[in-house]
Amino acid sequence: MRHFGLIGFPLSHSFSQGYFKDKFERENILNAQYDNYPIANISEFANLWSMDESMEGLNVTIPYKKEVIPYLQFPSSVVKSIQACNCIRKFNGALYGYNTDVIGFEHSLLPFLKTHHTHALLLGTGGASAAVAWVLQKLNIKYQIVSRAADADKLNYEQVTPALLAAHTLIINTSPLGMYPNVNEAPAIPYEAIGPQHHLYDLVYNPSETLFLQKGAAQGASIQNGLDMLHIQAEKSWEIWNATTPIEQ
Repeated sequence: MRHFGLIGFPLSHSFSQGYFKDKFERENILNAQYDNYPIANISEFANLWSMDESMEGLNVTIPYKKEVIPYLQFPSSVVKSIQACNCIRKFNGALYGYNTDVIGFEHSLLPFLKTHHTHALLLGTGGASAAVAWVLQKLNIKYQIVSRAADADKLNYEQVTPALLAAHTLIINTSPLGMYPNVNEAPAIPYEAIGPQHHLYDLVYNPSETLFLQKGAAQGASIQNGLDMLHIQAEKSWEIWNATTPIEQ
C-alpha cells in the first residue's frame, strides 16, 4: 500500500483527506491511502518517514509550510523564492519540496482575468499570501499588500480608500477572515467603492460565499472562492507523487 497524507495542526477541517479518499474510490485506485497527521510540533515530522517506509508524499498546511523547509534535501526554486512548501515527495530516500498553491491559484484565477485587471490588492500576509504574490508577479499584475499593521511595504486597512479600490480592480483575500465558524467577519474595506469592473477572490472556501464575497457581489463584482484552487493543487500533488522522476518547479 502506498501511503500519503497531510501534516498540520490542527486538522479538524481538512479538505485533502476527503478529496483523496473520493478520488481513490472514483478512479478505482486500490493501492493508495491518504491520512491526516496532526503533529503538534514540527520536530515530529522526521518520525513520520522513519515509522512508515511506504510513505511517499505529504501535503503541508498551517502552521508548517515554512517550518518544514529545513527538512527538505531538494526544495524547488519556487519554495526557495517564497519560503513556503505545501507538497513533499520522497524519491530515492530524499525529500523534494514543492508549492502547488501557486499552480492552483494561477490556473483558477486565469479564467476570470480581464484586460483591466492590472492592479491588485492583496489582503493578508501569511504563507498563502506569498504564493499569490509570486503568481501576480509572474502575470505582471502590480499589487499592494494590505495588513493589520502598516510598514514600508504594506498598507493597513484604514489606508484602503475608495480611490485606491478604484485603481485596484482585483482584490484577493488570503486572510482567514470570514472562515467558518466566524462567518460574520470580513476585511474592513470600503465595499461601496466596488463595482462591476472588480473581481474578488477569497481563498476561503468554507463557507462557499464569505461575507467578503457577498459584499462584492452586491456591488456587481465577479467573485470566486478557493475551492477550485484546492482541487487544482491537489491534482498537481498527485502528479508530483506519480512522476517517474522528480518534477522541476
